[in-house]
Formats: sequence, structure tokens, C-alpha cells
Amino acid sequence: MTEVQVRRRMSIIAPYTKWVRSFSCIEGNELIPKIAKEFGLKTMVGAWLGKDEELNEQEIEALIQLAKEGYVDIAAVGNEVLYRKDLSEDTLLAHIERVKEAIPDIQVGYVDAYYEFTIKPRITDACDVILANCYPFWEGSSIDYSLIHAKQMYYQASHAAKGKKVIISETGWPSQGTNLDDALPSMSNALQYFLNM
Repeated sequence: MTEVQVRRRMSIIAPYTKWVRSFSCIEGNELIPKIAKEFGLKTMVGAWLGKDEELNEQEIEALIQLAKEGYVDIAAVGNEVLYRKDLSEDTLLAHIERVKEAIPDIQVGYVDAYYEFTIKPRITDACDVILANCYPFWEGSSIDYSLIHAKQMYYQASHAAKGKKVIISETGWPSQGTNLDDALPSMSNALQYFLNM
């Protein structure tokens, strides 16, 4: 990813949003929060964690550096690492704690499916903010009940959070693809879901 690409894309979205989320801090992704700040946007900056500890180290170091330079409003340590079973809960906790210690004045969270915060209370307790992915489509919800379903997901994460702020970090509905139970992908359903949310 080049600076020109990031700047062009940022100029397109900046008039319509207040926040930008990035998923990685290396391989050009470190440009995203820097350029977002030029456009006056707040940033949720993610360190992409996986099975390769060497890459994880690069991601975490880069996230800490970006935060210390003032480019991070919320630090997201990992994205669906538990869902993918890429890291153990203990390893993820160690990464979260390390980032929290390095940047104590910045909110630190972890992104995963909403229900992970119920079944992994140690992760929930370690986070300053709960970053919940909520996709009614992937649970086979009809578009007619998708907003209620999304609210239930949010409230489950909120209950697990015990008063901590919960942000829906990802959501959406596909405009094409394969049906999943009562969930039907279509452009009209994707638009309806977007407007409802």
C-alpha cells in the first residue's frame, strides 16, 4: 500500500466519517493512521496477530510506536485471534497487557465476535474498551429480524463488559453470495441493513 493510495482513499471517505479503523501496523498500513490524522479523523489502530510470533512482535512494536507518536485513539490488539484459534488466551492476554503498559493513556481493546467476550471473561476484564464484531447474517438471521438480532449481539457484549464501553467494530450484510439459513444476500438487503444500523 502506497502513501498515494492511502491519501486518495482517505480523501474520499473523510467527508462522511469521523473515525478510521486499520487492521495492521506494518507493510504500509502504518500510513493509515498518520494520514487519517492529517484529515482530522480519529483512529482505531489494530495490530494484526496470528500464528507467526515474529510478525506479531513487529505489529505490536509498530502499534506502540504509532501510539507514542500520537496517531492512535484506540489501540486494537488482535482481530478474531480467538475465533481463528491462532493464539491461546494466555498469549493474547500477555500481548494486551504489554500494550496497555506501554501506552497507559490510550484505550486498549481486542476485536472479536461479540460472544467471545462472554466466554472469555479474562480477555474482557483486560480490555479498556470492548470491540465486538456483530454479523446477524452469519448466524442465519432473516433481514426482517436482523436489527433485533444485532441489538441482541450488542447487548450480550455490553452485559459481559460490565460497564465498559462497547463499540461495534464490524458489521454488515453481503450484497451477493450464498444464502445462509434465513439470511439472503442481496443488494436491497445490504442497503436495508446498512440503513437500519
